[in-house]
Amino acid sequence: MYTAGIDIGSRGAKGVILGDDGITTSFVGETGPDSPGTAVMVFENMSKQSGLVLGDMSYVVATGYGRINVPFANDNVSEISCHAKGAHWYFPNVRTILDMGGQDCKAINVNDKGVVTKFIMNDKCAGGTGRFMEIIAGVLGIPLQEVGPTSLRSEQNVPFSTVCAIFAKSEAMGMLKKGVPKADILAGLHEAIAMRCYNLLRRVNIEQEFTITGGIAKNVGMVSKIELKMGMTPVLAPDPQIIGALGAAIFARERYLAKQGG
Repeated sequence: MYTAGIDIGSRGAKGVILGDDGITTSFVGETGPDSPGTAVMVFENMSKQSGLVLGDMSYVVATGYGRINVPFANDNVSEISCHAKGAHWYFPNVRTILDMGGQDCKAINVNDKGVVTKFIMNDKCAGGTGRFMEIIAGVLGIPLQEVGPTSLRSEQNVPFSTVCAIFAKSEAMGMLKKGVPKADILAGLHEAIAMRCYNLLRRVNIEQEFTITGGIAKNVGMVSKIELKMGMTPVLAPDPQIIGALGAAIFARERYLAKQGG
């Protein structure tokens, strides 16, 4: 049996096909202006990788900002529930999740079944999100994937007065003109964002085993700063960016089996 999860986020589009033996294939791409078209693109790429077609799927669940616009989905589930479900699949002992997405951050508590018990969402500012990192990478003239590793080469954190995307961009530009090393600018930004994430997490119940999901979990500099703030090491999935899509595929499997009386 195969089920699929399609996660149409604000910046990234992700997909997972789940089989009886686990993840069959996955895909990560960019979210385009057309959510239905983006969803089709995601599945077509997974189909090329796996040889499976839509007719092979027993059930499809969509999640993310564009979840109601996935034309071939049987159902849709919130991204918070899907990240909780996907994280629990990898790490059954995790009770605290920090989801760092393209346009917002979420602190989530789950129980021993992967069900959300509490969450706090910071969606009023792009600071600390994937979009924010893209802006700063552009200002500094370095590839986005180099932002984290570059920050780790810093010898001194440069303090930022804000992580507001607009003002932090101006501060970074000013520092760059003064000759402040890019690594120090990035280290200071990562420090400020990590503190913001820590304060968000403190508003839920922080438990010993926690994980970070979303695209920014691939940023080694960000993970390192959060680890220092938390005083504990997060467990990370092989690809934290597909956790929401994985959770959607798991929901799809559960809902199909429920309809079959299994």
